[in-house]
Amino acid sequence: MEFNSLQDLFLLLISSAIRRCICSERLCRLSVLLQRSAASDPPLVCISISDTGLGSCLEEFQDFKCPVEGILAEQWDGIVSLRTTNFCDNEISCYQLNLKENVTIREPIWLPSNVKHGVKFSGTEVRLSVSEAVDVLLAEINCFFQKIRILKIPNVAMEVVVECQDIPGSRNDAVFLENLSSSSSFTASTLDHLKLGLEDYVSRHGSSLTCDSCFPNRDNLKSGGGMICEEKRKTTTLAVEAAIVISELSNPTTNCLGARFSDTEVFCFKDFAPCSISEAFLKALRGIDWKRYGLSLESATNQRSHALLKWEHVPLSFHIHIVVHCYQKLVAEVMPLVQKTQFDKKLISKAVKLALDDLKNKYAGFLLSANTLKASRRNQVKLTAS
Repeated sequence: MEFNSLQDLFLLLISSAIRRCICSERLCRLSVLLQRSAASDPPLVCISISDTGLGSCLEEFQDFKCPVEGILAEQWDGIVSLRTTNFCDNEISCYQLNLKENVTIREPIWLPSNVKHGVKFSGTEVRLSVSEAVDVLLAEINCFFQKIRILKIPNVAMEVVVECQDIPGSRNDAVFLENLSSSSSFTASTLDHLKLGLEDYVSRHGSSLTCDSCFPNRDNLKSGGGMICEEKRKTTTLAVEAAIVISELSNPTTNCLGARFSDTEVFCFKDFAPCSISEAFLKALRGIDWKRYGLSLESATNQRSHALLKWEHVPLSFHIHIVVHCYQKLVAEVMPLVQKTQFDKKLISKAVKLALDDLKNKYAGFLLSANTLKASRRNQVKLTAS
């Protein structure tokens, strides 16, 4: 698993923590702590990513590949410190890994373990120190968590905290994302959570607060979802979920930028983390027969963090929002190793089409194809003439 920037590394570490929490099937907390020290030269930020999910295993980090040259090499020495334990363990295992080691199998540096004294808990903490401005790190991490909210993971509460080591007791909650809301349910499917999370994202125009001017309620939101699975191994199945939310604003607020554009942003998640758009993903979107749903696709372009779809003859008050999530679905009790999910163009197209079909079936007379509309008009003319 290669990464070329601190942002890529955070994605891997945080998404691994989220996956451990999901696999635990318990209420969990994920915390990201940024401790800055202005006294050091250059200024260092100690980053701690901790979770209360299943304990991690060494194999999760053995496959990480870090470049030994470039900007990342100057910002970070490659050392990660880990503490992890499972419910059945009597101790907390502690060790370090040098991710810059160019070897087939990295040997950990084992540190003294911590005795748990009979207390039953599980979790993992990963720590590393980097040379970077805390504001830059915070902006990237906040952006990551704003997107993660779309998944609306029901059993994980998340927080990001900034602390200044040079000032004892100094603590500032930068962002706290409490996902254990009354609208979330353990019995609901991941697809239901995805649809609800996308509705929340749409009602906020992608920011942190709901736009009450455009969305005083959710009556003008129509949502649909589709999911398709394909067995890949004996223990895992590739799952692709798609959620679509369409909003029709009868009187969009003039000063609301989120309501002025009819282009569609398509977000993609892979293994519970936002990911960049691939050419296979774009081909999957272009290959959909959008005209069957009354839409005419003008172009589909790669904006790195999302795909941008432009439509022909779509009013500014009509907005389509799409999110796709590809992940390995566990079908047996195995350790949640970092997955190497590959995009499957056919499965992505099928999942999006299932979501569009779901919308058509739930809302009669909605997303009708051009041929259906023509036939409907002919029938109306015949009825009027008779």
